[in-house]
Amino acid sequence: MIDEPVDVPGKAKAPSNPPAPGRAGRLFAGWSANLFQMVLGVTQQVALIPVFLHYWTGDTLAAWLAIFAIGNLAFIADAGLQFRAINRFLQFKSGADCDGRTARFYAAMLRIYLGLIAALTLPLLMGAMLLAPSAAFGFGAVSHFDTAFVVMAAGMLWTVPSNLVTALYRARGLYGRAVKVQNAAVLVGQLGQLVAIVATGSLLAVTLAFAAAQVVAAIWLLAIDAPRQFPFLRAAHAMPSWRWILGQLRKAVPFAVAGATDLALLNLPVLLVSAFVSDRVAVAQWGLTRVVAGLIRVLCVQTTLPLAAELGHDHAVGDARRLQSLYARGSVLVTLLAGVVVSGLLPFWQDFFALWTHGVVPYDPVLTVTLLVGTAAAAPSILALGYANYSNRGDLLVRTKALQLVIFLVLSAILIPSIGLLGAAIAVVASELLVQFGVLGRIILRDTLQHPLRHVCFLAAVMTAVTLAGWALGAVIRPAIPLEGAIRFFVECGLWLAVVVAVASPLSIESVRVRLAAAIPH
Repeated sequence: MIDEPVDVPGKAKAPSNPPAPGRAGRLFAGWSANLFQMVLGVTQQVALIPVFLHYWTGDTLAAWLAIFAIGNLAFIADAGLQFRAINRFLQFKSGADCDGRTARFYAAMLRIYLGLIAALTLPLLMGAMLLAPSAAFGFGAVSHFDTAFVVMAAGMLWTVPSNLVTALYRARGLYGRAVKVQNAAVLVGQLGQLVAIVATGSLLAVTLAFAAAQVVAAIWLLAIDAPRQFPFLRAAHAMPSWRWILGQLRKAVPFAVAGATDLALLNLPVLLVSAFVSDRVAVAQWGLTRVVAGLIRVLCVQTTLPLAAELGHDHAVGDARRLQSLYARGSVLVTLLAGVVVSGLLPFWQDFFALWTHGVVPYDPVLTVTLLVGTAAAAPSILALGYANYSNRGDLLVRTKALQLVIFLVLSAILIPSIGLLGAAIAVVASELLVQFGVLGRIILRDTLQHPLRHVCFLAAVMTAVTLAGWALGAVIRPAIPLEGAIRFFVECGLWLAVVVAVASPLSIESVRVRLAAAIPH
């Protein structure tokens, strides 16, 4: 039995993990893995859509988007335990018997994960039998929707325990390794989806292909890779007491609230629109438009994850100078990234949308601009959220993210029935700007930087200048291309990228980068 066996005072001993590169190496390894993950995400949510539309009707595609959202929502079952584990693993690095404490905590947390997921699977199966998901979400005419729904939800539930491995890898400087394994699973799953839809055209077969690859990867991480990377895990055994288990769940609640809110804001709107909007084409329109806004946000999240791990390390060891410098530069990086991507999407998304959907789903310019501009404006707060998770700011997280979720649900209930898709967009954007940016971001900046107001003004100026300049460039290029169809789209995008690369080329000069970094208010 264990109650809290890991808080052992004494002289710190360096953890014995595989040699890791320096900070720059860790960041670039994480970013490269995340970049490939983003490519796979774009493939899954963008490139595969025309293939699906070739074999499916708009109703079946809308059903797949709803099932995909359910799969993402299943990760709420983590209940904040991953960030609880990350913070503990980081704390062990500065204490005595780091490896022993890590091993005991890992073994005990794994028991919690497996018990929690087993306890959630049975209600899921019983609930699907009592209340058909197809009836609840309006997909009664889609074959095998109920079975596919259960396969996706249960499969994603059983991948959740691998979050413990990911937490350990992040704390020990091996962030990119877990992402590479997950990338391999996604790639195999996508190939399986192509085979499934071409061979059968079945929604259930596509769902099985997606979920099975994720489950196999999770088992491999837990059973093979983690013990091989950290041999001290093999000998660790723990029988946690109920008091200890309840303590970990209680301390994970703030992280669970934050994670649930983010997953809800990314995926719940699809389900709410499905429930409140009777037009199935409008549901597909929302799902496809939300995909691009979601990809921008995921791109920013993936950029901040390696940064957050480094910031969490600096916070754990008390290195305020490096923390302040990295946070200031990291927030500018995320702002630039969001501004550049949105400025390129705004002028050309209409052309891509028509090619992407073969004209089956109509384009809504107001909905698109609302989602893209709102996502870009809130982008700097994503780093604040990541740092809050990695610096054990539980009280701040539970207050702000719970408030954000409440505001989103209230606005959705009021606006979606009255103004439809635009109401869903306003609910998402307003809740993020008001709470995550206006409250959480402001508090993190105030506690981290010496000149937070100057830094916010600097970020606003960068975001405005980059977004307007890129949007204006696209507005000039678009009518100047005398072509049609896919060729027109590729030519205008290529020309836009060439101009942007030429304008940004001075950043390749080290002295220029140093001067620009020095100009960032800390």
